[in-house]
Amino acid sequence: MNKLDILTFPDPRLRKKAKPIERFDENLKNMAKKMLHTMYADKGIGLAATQVNYHERLIVIDVSEGRDEPIYIVNPSYEILDSSPESSKEGCLSIPTFQQEVLRAKKIELSYQDLDGEPQKLMAEGLFGYCIQHEIDHLNGKLIVDYASSLKRSRIKAKLLKTKNGKA
Repeated sequence: MNKLDILTFPDPRLRKKAKPIERFDENLKNMAKKMLHTMYADKGIGLAATQVNYHERLIVIDVSEGRDEPIYIVNPSYEILDSSPESSKEGCLSIPTFQQEVLRAKKIELSYQDLDGEPQKLMAEGLFGYCIQHEIDHLNGKLIVDYASSLKRSRIKAKLLKTKNGKA
């Protein structure tokens, strides 16, 4: 299976808000499998469809130690169950080499659909909860650089553009 190309910051397509998925068919399942393959190949723990230029509300996640417990999340939304924020140091496949401290809700309840369109709910906290919140940010056009100061954001943008243009 071929790996999908991951968009990198500051690509404007990363800012596009994803649309709800209405068709639960083989195309959706194939995209989910390709996304999972890409995420594993790039050693990520989560990937939002927006990151691979597919602007629909689809996320793949696997935070398991054995990298063998993937979760496919379609049309996600969450409710914060523990509003005391916790700091999480996050990286992102769309912003290589960059990490940012982000305040995230400690515990959330996630509502979503599976790949067959069936409604699902689960509770998430810790790394799993942070990952879900991070990937939903992507679907809404928000990146971890948005949690950084404008100076830090400008520096990482310049660094990534320089690397992309082969000057680093």
